[in-house]
Amino acid sequence: MAECVNDSDAESAINYGDYVVLKRGDVFKSVQVENKKKVIFEKQWFFLDNVVGQLYGTMFEIEAGGSLKPKAVKRAGDSLDSKEAGQDNRHIVDDGRSQKLTRDDIETLKEQGLKGQEIVQQLIDNSTTFKDKTEFAQAKYIKKKKKKYESDITVLKPSARLLAMMYHGREPGKICHLRYDTLAQILTLGNIHAGSKIIVFETCAGLVLGSVMERMGGFGSVIQMYPGGGPTRAGMESFGFPSHFHETLHDFPLCKVNALLAGTLDLTEKDADSQANGSRIGGSDASQETSGVSEEKKSEPKSMEVSVDPQEEVRRAERERLREHRAQEKKVKLEEKRKKLASAAALLEGRNADGLVIACRFHPCPVLMGLLKFLAPSRPFVVYCQYREPLIECYTKLREQGGAISLRLTDSWLRHYQVLPNRTHPVLLMSGGGGYLLSGTTVATDAAKARNQHKSEEPAAKRLKLDEISSSCDGTAKAISLV
Repeated sequence: MAECVNDSDAESAINYGDYVVLKRGDVFKSVQVENKKKVIFEKQWFFLDNVVGQLYGTMFEIEAGGSLKPKAVKRAGDSLDSKEAGQDNRHIVDDGRSQKLTRDDIETLKEQGLKGQEIVQQLIDNSTTFKDKTEFAQAKYIKKKKKKYESDITVLKPSARLLAMMYHGREPGKICHLRYDTLAQILTLGNIHAGSKIIVFETCAGLVLGSVMERMGGFGSVIQMYPGGGPTRAGMESFGFPSHFHETLHDFPLCKVNALLAGTLDLTEKDADSQANGSRIGGSDASQETSGVSEEKKSEPKSMEVSVDPQEEVRRAERERLREHRAQEKKVKLEEKRKKLASAAALLEGRNADGLVIACRFHPCPVLMGLLKFLAPSRPFVVYCQYREPLIECYTKLREQGGAISLRLTDSWLRHYQVLPNRTHPVLLMSGGGGYLLSGTTVATDAAKARNQHKSEEPAAKRLKLDEISSSCDGTAKAISLV
């Protein structure tokens, strides 16, 4: 599959510390460019020092010693396409004896320094059935051998599509089997754009979070809700965002949502717990120090005339300074955490978020019902789940509770097509499923309740008419009874 490179990406050069995506065939890997760092990719190792200063989209060739060399642009005369081709493959027998070169011969060619394209040419020349194959079969054979023997690597700029394809191809379980086309629908249905305030709750290694930040372009606010002790942002870090992108990112623990909604959030609670842990750690150090001092005091009466070792005094003073430095660093970190928590809480307290994105491995129903309260009316929300049943429960709950309209439960279907002259057809292998999406739009809950109550009540004019009919019927019945 051909890779598109934007003009802005091609103009920017690669530097140390940048995150890049390595591409070989249909396989991707995200790495950070570091000095003399050994990278293993597709059973080959190399160093990325030579990519520094090059443009994104450059193709490199692995040389002896693991160094990368920019590959020259392919010329028209370098093609391996054969001019002779057969009419069909009916007379070709796959008996394993059509190739004259053995495995040892190929290894010898590699030791002699032949490159991948030259080895492929040797395989073509020593194949007894290559000229009898059709033109399409020859192209397929050359593509297969190139993938096996050519060691070309393309360095690309990270993007949501590339990282989604990388995770889905290598470790789909880490991203809840989220496919890249489903990720694109999430960004579209969630109306992610610059300048908006988006709430994100995901357990997809930070891939959805990074995709939202990339779509917003560093403008607006992103509040990441996280379970457990801290947020997971491995996938987001692979995007290599500049520093001003991180200034728009806030995080808030999911366990404090109920307290925030009830107005009983205590910002010093977490700090108190951390200080208690720190005091326990510090207390153990202090107990060791006091035990040492007590031992020294016990030994003083026995040797009052023995002078104190000056080196021991220096070590003791150094330990004291180190302990004070650690306590100061811990205090600064706690203050930073408290400020971040307070800023995220201030953004959520307004309950005027512009969108909600949920993609997690937990049951989404309680999470969705709790986080919908932070959205302003007429704002979109989208929930991803690998399975359909949890989203059906969310759909039913929203229909009963109200507060949301335009509810849609969808699944995506993706199939690749081979587009080549005279042989365009669907690819035989395809993804079995890309998960399910529940999307909708919030509305004011009070207005919705009033509207439902008004619908359930009987219209006043109709009720009046029924009362008149019933009274007239009663009067007629009385008159008949009198007669």
